[in-house]
Amino acid sequence: MTDLAFHYGRGDLDNPYRRPKPKSLKEVPVYIRDVTKDFFKRLFYMYTLVWEASPWMLFLMIFMAVFNGVTPVIGAQIRAELLNRLADAYVGDAVFQSILTLLVTLFVFNFTVNIITTVNNLIRRITNEVVVHYIKLKIMRKAKTVDLASFDMPEFYAKLENANREAGTRPMDILNSSFSLVSTLISMFSFITILWGVSPAAPGIIILFAIPSAAVNFVYRAKNVKYIRERSRNRREMSYFGGLVTNHNMVKEIKLYNLADVFIGRFDEVFKTYYHGHRRLIINEQMWHMLMTVLRTGVNCGLFLYIAKKVCDGILKVGDYSLYTGALNSIGSGVTSFINTTATIYEGTLFIENMISFMEEETHIRPSIAEPAKPQRGIGHTIELRDVSFRYPGTERDVISHVNLTIRSGETMVLVGLNGAGKTTLIKLITRLYDPTEGVILLDGRDIREYDVEALYQIFGIIFQDFGKYAVTVAENIHYGEISRVANDEDIRRAARQSNAADYIESLPEGYDTPLMRIFDENGTDLSGGQWQKLAIARAFFADADFLILDEPTSALDPMAEQEIYNEFGKLSEGKTTIFVSHRLSSATTASKIVVLEYGQKVEEGTHTELMELKGKYYTLFTTQAQRYIESTSEEEFAERRRRRK
Repeated sequence: MTDLAFHYGRGDLDNPYRRPKPKSLKEVPVYIRDVTKDFFKRLFYMYTLVWEASPWMLFLMIFMAVFNGVTPVIGAQIRAELLNRLADAYVGDAVFQSILTLLVTLFVFNFTVNIITTVNNLIRRITNEVVVHYIKLKIMRKAKTVDLASFDMPEFYAKLENANREAGTRPMDILNSSFSLVSTLISMFSFITILWGVSPAAPGIIILFAIPSAAVNFVYRAKNVKYIRERSRNRREMSYFGGLVTNHNMVKEIKLYNLADVFIGRFDEVFKTYYHGHRRLIINEQMWHMLMTVLRTGVNCGLFLYIAKKVCDGILKVGDYSLYTGALNSIGSGVTSFINTTATIYEGTLFIENMISFMEEETHIRPSIAEPAKPQRGIGHTIELRDVSFRYPGTERDVISHVNLTIRSGETMVLVGLNGAGKTTLIKLITRLYDPTEGVILLDGRDIREYDVEALYQIFGIIFQDFGKYAVTVAENIHYGEISRVANDEDIRRAARQSNAADYIESLPEGYDTPLMRIFDENGTDLSGGQWQKLAIARAFFADADFLILDEPTSALDPMAEQEIYNEFGKLSEGKTTIFVSHRLSSATTASKIVVLEYGQKVEEGTHTELMELKGKYYTLFTTQAQRYIESTSEEEFAERRRRRK
């Protein structure tokens, strides 16, 4: 395993999910200790998140946990005493005033419990909103810092998917379950104390018969988590194929090619594979629980008969029967609740490991020195690549191989090559979206890794092939070119004119304030591919960058519109360094430097004239493309002459 592969997501071999099972009885205590330590680590992390989101809500929930723990015991004692007084009244030994006092006490108690329970539900709902919002923000802020290379790793996508999926429900599920567990324990110990007076063995018998249920719960919760984790790909496939049929951008092609049934079939096929194993786990678990229920019912029946016999013998009163049988029920249900809740918390913390793993994803695109430099703005720059190679994490093949290249201030450089030659990857290395696997990149004679990353990004104005389409207004789409800069209407309109987008923008219903896409606004406007591309180019013009980098920026434009854009770039690039990637080689004829890439290697470098005289790779690409244009033009002229003769 290479160092790079380790850094970008393959170094999580000590993940608790992958903790090796004990191979002998000697290893069992160590295994239990480690699993327990991992569990409390994850639980503490969850409480830390809630504390960070809202400390006062955590204190309120602690109070409610204690309150919910003691109220069942108090209520049971009041009701038992009331029954005893009523029994005394039957034989004429009770005073009605004492019965009335107990009834009022019981109703006041029940009223108070109901009010506080309502407040508790209020607190839970508000806490849920606050905590989920905080965690979502935390995930987004972390995603902002994650290296681009991490997004190329399937393992990272699994972490991101899991973290996003669990953020809305798991944190509060764990929180509520853990406080419910506290309440259950308080009630259980209180009822055990009460029951101890009549039968010290009874609580022990109930707890003893609950242990097998606990084992079943924990075993199958762990199996469930393991199964879901191992089937992460199945769930992503279901999400993907299900999303295709309902995707706004895909619906036209899916209808025309009649692909809906294909994707529905793929979704159903993957689901059946996923469901088959999951159903087997559920059935096995519930069969074990049915057996445990039979055992517990038999034990409870025997204990109830024991207490009833004491009432018949005059040892206990009728109210005592209610109190003690209620205590038996409460202990039994408490043990069951304790087991189920603990298993739920354990399962939940295993899922929270997804979020912990995501939040611990290391960032490597950061300054290599303690006090990073900041590149000067508004001046010319020189970039030098020295023996630069790059391979994607987890792969063995170099996408860029031993490239040496100097890009001088004010140059216009065009990168040329077939698809897969490495042109876009080279741009990502130059802009430090990736770091080289080998070699070094220098900016103004200094290692690019020594610069502040955000300040470095600000010197680049760039449009990628897969440029962003944002569901906001036209003006906001342009302003996103340099969001740190205060935008005014004239700057926005100037950028639109420079990209030849002004004419169509001014024809939109609300001009520059027109909302784009119909995702949120039913009055939103959908642009054509060429219009989106002009808007993306306007975004680059709006940025006051020292480098203008265009990775196939005009592929959706017609040749005339493309030439107009290049003319504008020619005016704007004075004093700037410009890098183009274009398959239309006519744009390369006026470049000061052309670099030809093949299989990630630089095979030729020079001006258009020099490379045409060399008659190498560039010559072949250019003449082949030129011939195709000539043939296309000839066919159009021939068709036009035929039309005129008719």
